[in-house]
Amino acid sequence: MTMPIAVPLSDEDLADYFTRIAYSGDGKPTLQTLATLHALHPQAIPFENLDPLSGRVVNLAPDAVFAKLARNRRGGHCYEHNGLLKRVLEKLGFTVKGLVARVMWFAPEGTLTPRTHMVLRVDLEGVSYLVDVGFGGLVMSAPLRLDTQDEQATPHERFRLVRTDADICVQAGLGHEWRALYRFDLTEQLAIDYEGPNWFACTHPTSRFVNDLLVARAPAGARYTLLNNHLSLRDAAGKKKQVLHDAGELRRVLEEVFAIAVPQDEATDAALARVVLRGGHI
Repeated sequence: MTMPIAVPLSDEDLADYFTRIAYSGDGKPTLQTLATLHALHPQAIPFENLDPLSGRVVNLAPDAVFAKLARNRRGGHCYEHNGLLKRVLEKLGFTVKGLVARVMWFAPEGTLTPRTHMVLRVDLEGVSYLVDVGFGGLVMSAPLRLDTQDEQATPHERFRLVRTDADICVQAGLGHEWRALYRFDLTEQLAIDYEGPNWFACTHPTSRFVNDLLVARAPAGARYTLLNNHLSLRDAAGKKKQVLHDAGELRRVLEEVFAIAVPQDEATDAALARVVLRGGHI
């Protein structure tokens, strides 16, 4: 198994990405640029798993990911989001390394989960940052400093990084409690290292990406999430929920609320009909 070599983004590609996320800055490799891109990316490009849900393995070839997320009005999962952002940041002159994490969110306490979540480390002016635009309904909307365990504000929730002897745990401040999202170490991963976990996520019978529709977008001051046919909006006014009753209504929400160009094929139609019956709760 081999991975295509990631050819650096062209100036045209970079311009298309900037248009996709509505970025109008100068693109200099500064903390301001990093923070702005980190906020705008999850506002514009949704987290979604329509491909594995419909029986398709996600293609991690760099050009395929770029076309899907930046040009074809689709979203993706962590390998696509953070893989695309990694290429963008490298094009701009940032120093970026891929890392991998064990997801703890929704896992019973004490469960040892596999390393399946891609995150990034960005080193800038002597400071290292955790960057992650691919964590679904609780995606960070700002980079986090790796050199502190203090809580860090973002345009959405508070986050903190709790260090142990072995790794670093990312926690989100939800109300009055801290909830663990994932834990990781600083061992660099190469593109080929994500192929196995991607295959598992897209094909294993127990994978949530195969069984449940998971969609999220984080516009300024709000979060939209979709679990199967249960739509949720969280903003300053609180939380609103809605149950979608058929595949047509589900397709409309995907297109209008999450701005996804939903594939027009029998496999996708069947997947949407299936998750309406499956249901779920957020």
